Amino acid sequence: MKIAFVGKGGSGKTTLSSLFIRHLAASGSPVVAVDADINQHLGAALGLDEAEAAGLPAMGERLPLIKDYLRGSNPRIASTETMIKTTPPGEGSRLLRVRENNPVYDACARPVELDGGAVRLMVTGPFTEADLGVACYHSKTGAVELCLNHLVDGQSEYVVVDMTAGSDSFASGLFTRFDITFLVAEPTRKGVSVYRQYKEYARDFGVVLKVVGNKVQGQDDIDFLRTEVGDDLLVTVGHSDWVRAMEKGRPPRFELLEQPNRRSLRTLQTAADATYELRDRERYTRQMVHFHLKNASSWGNEKTGADLAAQVDPGFVLDERCASAAAQLT
Repeated sequence: MKIAFVGKGGSGKTTLSSLFIRHLAASGSPVVAVDADINQHLGAALGLDEAEAAGLPAMGERLPLIKDYLRGSNPRIASTETMIKTTPPGEGSRLLRVRENNPVYDACARPVELDGGAVRLMVTGPFTEADLGVACYHSKTGAVELCLNHLVDGQSEYVVVDMTAGSDSFASGLFTRFDITFLVAEPTRKGVSVYRQYKEYARDFGVVLKVVGNKVQGQDDIDFLRTEVGDDLLVTVGHSDWVRAMEKGRPPRFELLEQPNRRSLRTLQTAADATYELRDRERYTRQMVHFHLKNASSWGNEKTGADLAAQVDPGFVLDERCASAAAQLT
């Protein structure tokens, strides 16, 4: 399952995404965790110290390797130089799977040991001083989008992405790459403002959006969120001494997380698992192609000097069957 955590800055989305990742790992599920936020804090939330987090390999800096591997023998892609963040897979492309080992994971992912399990962690890389004035952060998240376009995941396999704050993901098709999006909202007017943006933008794309109320202190907060977001409110989370200790760098064993918060995490997993049966692989592929053609015509063709519409394989649908076929060709 591909799962996104979004929300305004300071909403607690990184903290909640890290708790959810720990919960999945403790259950023995295979997990790929991706930090796609401009502020790279997921590694620290998963227990890495400052030096370890800073030493994680940046996906954005390894984009040529990622492109070269994913291109495979796809005859519609003339070269890696003509691949952009939205380039869709086709016959001959190499696909990524959650449980496998491959050169992309070797270069970009690092194992993080958690009590009760381990996960693969990938990071886009921080926005550096060298980027100022010459690049936008979407050049970093483009590596994430390209990988998600080529990733086939099965039931009870999880890819959890901590997204950049606000509604920046709507600058590309990244927001459509998930089975479910958890929007973390505080019980304030500012807290629900990002929800309204997401709801409006996502309405025409079939995005499954659920709200996680965070920093909730009582029934009045719950009533406020219910009034503002209605049935999209899935669950609420209150104060956590466990989280406070984790933020001080001294997390207790995960099994000591408060029972109400453990129940909330189980609710998130149940909601995510339920979307598997709702998957529409053909729509997912169509949306991928839709955003690729938009990006090609608006900037991609001019930048690469190629007609990127020709990269679209009209008979290709991204699903588990094509992953098996691609594995046989690799």
